Amino acid sequence: MNAPEVALAEAQWPSTRFADSLVDLLQAAATLDRVIASAQSIRAEVIDRARQLAELSAVAESAELNRDDSPSARRQLAHRVLVCEVACALRLPERTAERLIDESDMLVTHLGATHRALAEGSISYRHAQVIIDEAHSLPDEARPHFEQTVLPAAERLTAARLRPRARAERERCHPESIEQRVEKSRAGRHVLLEPAHDGMAWLSAFLPAVRASAIYERITTVSEGIQRSEVGNDVARTLAQLRADVLTDLLVDGVVDATGCGTGVRATVHVTVPVERLLGAATSGEAHTLSTSAFVPPAELEGYGPLDDETARELAAGAPSFTRLLRHPESGAVLSVGRDRYSVPADLATALRIRDRTCRFPGCGRSAARSDIDHTVDWQFGGRTSIDNLAHLCPAHHQLKHRSEWQVSQQGGGVLRWRSPSGLTYVTDPEGGPAPP
Repeated sequence: MNAPEVALAEAQWPSTRFADSLVDLLQAAATLDRVIASAQSIRAEVIDRARQLAELSAVAESAELNRDDSPSARRQLAHRVLVCEVACALRLPERTAERLIDESDMLVTHLGATHRALAEGSISYRHAQVIIDEAHSLPDEARPHFEQTVLPAAERLTAARLRPRARAERERCHPESIEQRVEKSRAGRHVLLEPAHDGMAWLSAFLPAVRASAIYERITTVSEGIQRSEVGNDVARTLAQLRADVLTDLLVDGVVDATGCGTGVRATVHVTVPVERLLGAATSGEAHTLSTSAFVPPAELEGYGPLDDETARELAAGAPSFTRLLRHPESGAVLSVGRDRYSVPADLATALRIRDRTCRFPGCGRSAARSDIDHTVDWQFGGRTSIDNLAHLCPAHHQLKHRSEWQVSQQGGGVLRWRSPSGLTYVTDPEGGPAPP
């Protein structure tokens, strides 16, 4: 039997009998954690083998087709194809799949001691990730000593407590100065929007530490001033709430109320509000009663999802202009606005954007507003500029469609069927609902 099977055989599975002791249950949970860690070590081997196979296949394919691509370009394309394959097969976001491939490469190829500890179940995958993150920029010759130092701590500490210890050891082991590494890290700065529940979302920024600290101190100082002015109010805000409100006012309006801090431009958001939702603000105080018995889809914020009616009506009240969209009265589907020419007219582009909402590659969530409109069957091969031959693809997946063996076909109603280079198939549905027949 392999390691997971042995661990499973040794596990004392808890029964539903009340007589089971807490010790038995905790021991069973700990054994299962070791099983999971061992399985994750095997997964790393499988994923890394797939990486090696993809690179070899890319080299062989380029030779067969007599391509003059550089070795670097071939590796980049092979990596891109593999990331998409793994993301689709495991139903992971592509960034997560890319990280999994990178972590597997590090474990199997560069961090053998960490990989063995994971296989034995003496550390968890979270501990392994901490070691991988800190060892990533170390040269090969420094990694064995780094592992030897941090692995004993990983077997005793939580992953959160291991992080500062591993970071300190990395500083001691690293041959490059911290100034050189800071300069390289700045290139990775970015802002991330992650939808959350109940009309909320996370807005995160990965920034140089000094600037991030300065931003946090500024909004805290402004918030503390506002908090002092609100003392005695019936609805005084907490400092945490004020920080969020101050940050919002600075970024959206460029000014914090009553403080005069900063100037800027007003942000633009795209919201789709069915007219029935606006009319539903009916009369006699029945603010949430719609004027029709048919189902009416909720208002939607582009890149997020459904909005409550009150927020939608507030946004509509302040909108400088409206785009008129004709919808089917029952299904809500945008009616066809197709035209027979290569360039996509504005009204058809609007219909496609409402239908697709995101890039149509499996698992991709990039907004349609930041994606290209692609002819599924290329125009040069007889493809039509019509709603049943067009779909949004982000620039990366648009390029992948044309440069790799990924293939796509329209199945009707805006449904796309994708076939990966390995032969697996995936179907994506338009998030805005089916296109008209």
